[in-house]
Amino acid sequence: MAGEIPDLVATVRTGTGKGAARQARRNGDVPGIVYGGGADPLPININYNTLLKRLKAGRFLSTLFNLKVEGEKDVRVICRNVQRDVVKDLPTHLDLMRLRQTSRIALFIHVNFDNHDTCPGIKRGGTLVVVRPEVELEVTAADIPDHLTVDLSGHDIGDVIHINDITLPAGATPTIKRNFVIANIAAPSSLRSSDDSDNADVTGEDEEGGEE
Repeated sequence: MAGEIPDLVATVRTGTGKGAARQARRNGDVPGIVYGGGADPLPININYNTLLKRLKAGRFLSTLFNLKVEGEKDVRVICRNVQRDVVKDLPTHLDLMRLRQTSRIALFIHVNFDNHDTCPGIKRGGTLVVVRPEVELEVTAADIPDHLTVDLSGHDIGDVIHINDITLPAGATPTIKRNFVIANIAAPSSLRSSDDSDNADVTGEDEEGGEE
């Protein structure tokens, strides 16, 4: 399970229609609606600055939140839409969807790389090059993994680690269907320089031979 699901704090919005939404914006809030999960839609307000900070952090639409509304039971939600001002590109309304335990959603999951100290490639001076520090997976709301794990203990210089090399949690599937690269063990710069020099020598010999 995920180690920590961030809270998203909101208040119940009194009144309905455009008038109530405009009043919310004048008060420094962004109006929104919470729907789904077998419950009635709930109009809410979220502090403008708090929401803007979340949006600037990135991946707002693929982050699972614990919605906290005074007088209501905490519920897991995911944002399905953020409406923005066409001129200023600032948030004016958002739609949040409640999730059931069996709901399937796409989330970015962090990748941990274990056993650096026993990795043959790193012990020989190689460098771990991380291509994807996070992987987007489709998971159920009740079984969200905290992270994925790559065991480096058997990898040498030149090895490439793909998504199919990682054991995924039961029921989790990558949103990208091809066998994409997660990381690789690059050769040390001294070895790469030596290889480049050797290649240059070979090229020079070929050119000299051609002149004869």
